[in-house]
Amino acid sequence: MREDVAVKRWGFVLSSLLVTSACTAVPELPAPPSSPEPTVATACPESGVRVAAGPSEAATGLRVLGLRLTNCGERPYDLDGYPLLRVLDTDGEPLKVEVARGSAGIATVEGFDAPPEPLTLWPGETAETQLMWRNTVTGNGAPQVGESLSIAPAEGRPWQPVEAGGQYPDGLHIDVGSTGTLGVRAWHR
Repeated sequence: MREDVAVKRWGFVLSSLLVTSACTAVPELPAPPSSPEPTVATACPESGVRVAAGPSEAATGLRVLGLRLTNCGERPYDLDGYPLLRVLDTDGEPLKVEVARGSAGIATVEGFDAPPEPLTLWPGETAETQLMWRNTVTGNGAPQVGESLSIAPAEGRPWQPVEAGGQYPDGLHIDVGSTGTLGVRAWHR
């Protein structure tokens, strides 16, 4: 009888070990997916910088739109002064809009007329500028509305589109009215 008890005990111990090891075994996880190829939205342009539209403010006909330049390249990027801008219609054609440095008498906004200072952006760093205009319509002309922007961060730098992002699903809607004047602030941190 002692053999029967010993066999039963070992059988119990072995089956308990099998159940315990089955419960604590770590399942084999699938290998993580390989990194996807960069998409147009995440790929860094050849220029080494990306410019995206930020929040806009509109009050009593005054419009202010922020633009953020990010150095997504691998080298320092120098800025000194004002960006060059083109306001584009729905077909991508430039509107006849005057882009003036500073506030251009459109409104008095703190810091907008501050003189430019040289900036060096290291990879990952950003600089900002703002655009200012009024949606004023007079009897002298038809109102103009731009749906996108093209920017050259400085004289002699390549032109590139400003990324509108998800907050502007219908385009940037730059309603410069019939005055056709846009003020641009110097690049700043």
